[in-house]
Formats: sequence, C-alpha cells, structure tokens
Amino acid sequence: MLPTIEWRGDRVVMIDQRRLPGEEIYVECRDAESVARAIETMIIRGAPAIGVAAAYGLALGFLMVPDRGRAAAEFAAVSDRLRRTRPTARNLFWALERMKAVFESHQGLPLAELQSRLVREAQDIEREDADICERIGRNGAALIKDGDSVLTHCNAGGLATAAYGTAVGIIRAAFERGTKFRVFADETRPFLQGARLTAWELEKLGVPYAVITDNMAGWLMHKGEISLAVVGADRIARNGDVANKIGTYSAAVLAKENGLPFYVAAPLSTFDFSLADGGGIPIEERPAAEVREIAGRLITPAGAKVRNPAFDVTPARYITAIITEKGIARPPYEASLGALR
Repeated sequence: MLPTIEWRGDRVVMIDQRRLPGEEIYVECRDAESVARAIETMIIRGAPAIGVAAAYGLALGFLMVPDRGRAAAEFAAVSDRLRRTRPTARNLFWALERMKAVFESHQGLPLAELQSRLVREAQDIEREDADICERIGRNGAALIKDGDSVLTHCNAGGLATAAYGTAVGIIRAAFERGTKFRVFADETRPFLQGARLTAWELEKLGVPYAVITDNMAGWLMHKGEISLAVVGADRIARNGDVANKIGTYSAAVLAKENGLPFYVAAPLSTFDFSLADGGGIPIEERPAAEVREIAGRLITPAGAKVRNPAFDVTPARYITAIITEKGIARPPYEASLGALR
C-alpha cells in the first residue's frame, strides 16, 4: 500500500484521494493553509488520517513562526484554522489538543527546540496510529469466519488512517491469517469512497470483493448473502452512539432487522467521552455539488435543491460491538467503554 501521508522535513506529502483509483497523484503541502484546504476538499479524509494531517499542519505552521514573541498567537491562529476544517471527526480535535498540550508544557524551550518538539509529536501521532490500527485488526480478525460475506461502508482502510485501517484493518488481518471470505463494499454516495477507495485497497491486498450500490445491502442481507457488517467511525459518544459516513445508520438498521452482527472499528482517539450520546455530535453539511455531480458531470437539474449531510448517527442499540486497540466493547457501552478508557 502507498503511504497516506508523509512528513518530508519542510512539507507534508499526501496521496490525493479524490483522484483514486484512476490516478495515484501526490500533493505537497508547504504551509498550514494548504493542509487545511487538503482536509476541507477531501484530498485526505478519514478521521484518523485527518488527525495526523492536522498535527502535521500545526507543526508546519509553527515552523514558520519568526520569533518567540509571536509563538502563542501564531500557534492559536493555526490551530483555530485547522479546527474549522471538518467539524465531525473527533480525531482532528484530539490531535490538536495533544499538540496544544505539548506546546503549553514546553514554553521554556527556545523557539527552534519547541518547533522540533512539535514535529516529533506529530510524527509520534502518525506512528502510533499505524500501530493502533494493526492492534484493532488483530482484535477484530476472529469476528470474521471462513465462508463469511462482510459488508463495509465508506472507506475505513489504510487511506483513512496513517496505515493499515480500522474496519478494513480487521478485514486485512482476517485475510492475512488465512480466513476465506469475501467483502461487499458499499459504493457510498455521494463521494463514492467505497467504490473508489475501499475497492482500490481490497484490489491491492488481494481480498475477494464486489462493489454494490448502497441500496442493495438490505436485499442481500435478506437473501442471506451477507454475514456481518463492519464499519469505521468519525466520532463515538460515551454511550456507544456512533457518527460515521452517511448511510451507516441505514445499514445498521437493516442488519438489526435481518439478525446480523454490526461492528464498528475505531481507535480510542475517536471517542468523545464529553458527550453523553450522539445527539451532541456536530454533523457536517458538505457542498451541494457533491450530490449534483459525479466526476464533474452534472447528474441532476442544475438548480436542484440538495441536502448533503456527510455523516449520520447510529444509536448504540444497533451496534453489536465496538473494536478498539484496547479490546472489544459490548453493550452496555457506558460500562465497557469506560473500562477500556
């Protein structure tokens, strides 16, 4: 697999996920503003990957601070710009909070040392995310059995993280241990992350798969062609309510109706323990053009009114288990997630 994001000393390099699978193009970000735009425009996406990008964006912005006297103001300004990029992904805010803690605890350092310390912290966040995802994969791999057909939604693979993936990480770990199964990848309208990105990853990994449109999943469940579902997450409340790519709620309800397990895979950095339930999770509304167009080609009347919430919230009652790097949480989630935390 190609690296999702990489630090190059004076710039951040990331694969342009909008161009996949047709072209494998890399984008160089040489300042914090270009990182912020990359997050906003979905050059990079997926909650853990957004967190890594935000940490690098903040480190990159702080490298440009000219003197110690402006350090606090510049740090706050860059951090605020990055916070405004995507409101739903908890990892974005978690990474910026972690960088802020380092900044505040090293105020006595000379400027150059403080800059280096922030770069190292961003690199640590990247390295840790890769390790965490592999642990999530190992923890969840046994949930997939020989002969299963696994439904996944959106892209929660290596492209959505520093490496390996969360939901696709579980699929990858099961495949690497020799389990024989296949995957159904929801295409995931309107941005087609499943069809473009998950299928691209599964193709590279050699995992048997088929792409389906989002509205096929229920019928395939009813026919017995799907055994379980596993998805990622962008923010999880402490009661187990999960915000994930729009369409996740529908898939979870259909799985419940058909008596199928519905699993969520996410690192603890995706959890927002300040929220009692999913009602407090901010839901991003994306540009109307993402619905009106596919690959720049208009598919609706030009003046069509559009709603484009990027995420929905799946109540905890529809979720069989949540797989984290620390283990598997099951209902009641207030207790099990609290123990993992």
